[in-house]
Amino acid sequence: MAVTAALVKELRERTGAGMMECKKALVETNADLEAAIEHLRKSGLAQADKKAGRVAAEGKIALALSDDGKQAVMVEINCETDFVAKDDNFNAFADAVAANALSSNAADLASLMETAHNGATLEEARQALVAKIGENIQVRRFERTTTNGILGAYLHGGKIGVLVDLEGGNTDLARDIAMHVAALNPAFVSASDVPAEFLAKEKEILLAQVEDSDKPAEIIEKMVSGRLRKQLAEITLLGQPFVKDGDITVATLLEQNKASVKGFSRLVVGEGIEKKESNFAEEVMQQVKGG
Repeated sequence: MAVTAALVKELRERTGAGMMECKKALVETNADLEAAIEHLRKSGLAQADKKAGRVAAEGKIALALSDDGKQAVMVEINCETDFVAKDDNFNAFADAVAANALSSNAADLASLMETAHNGATLEEARQALVAKIGENIQVRRFERTTTNGILGAYLHGGKIGVLVDLEGGNTDLARDIAMHVAALNPAFVSASDVPAEFLAKEKEILLAQVEDSDKPAEIIEKMVSGRLRKQLAEITLLGQPFVKDGDITVATLLEQNKASVKGFSRLVVGEGIEKKESNFAEEVMQQVKGG
């Protein structure tokens, strides 16, 4: 069977591979379209493996929300460059991962990546995307929130995602709280959520800072307690000044609206991934000297 332009076109549309790769695959499989698809997938696997060791610290946070607004999932999908993070194919894949995470109720990444997508699995789709785009692409993590109250969701530029479980209030308040969490990054909801060992360590540090003071012990204790309260206010959602009105705290805002926050989750693209820093000018000079 002849390898026609129409056949090459169809293979490109179904696999997303380059024209020359498609033509070569069809030649090697005697123009058998399905065999050529399998051949390209196998090639894609090899290319994906070669790129798997490269640092992928850019990417996107994708969000999927249930129709009843009671459940949401956000996922972090990483790539190597911000350029690819804006690519339509990359973004379509990220949205598909989020949709599958919501609909499948997958318990972990491994089971999520085995869910179906366009006649294959998400993992196969990821590998095909690596082969097409030429960068290491990884699905890093996901967070799921289910509520009996109101679910607040906020995405900031595709780089920061927040989900908030709110009891009482309304959808506008839930979104405002999610926006606040995105901006000010509290570590805990309230002071009661802060682990005892964390408090003990912070108090130890604060005491060390004033140990050379000539002040009486009871004054030192008051100083340390005051500083600790201030620090707790800075790291807890309820203690922070509300991002849209610095004259009130989030606790006051919630009281005014007869609402409470049951919990929140926050994802930031590339958080905790060690990025390779490079100096382009230095690299060029090294190449010049080497030449």
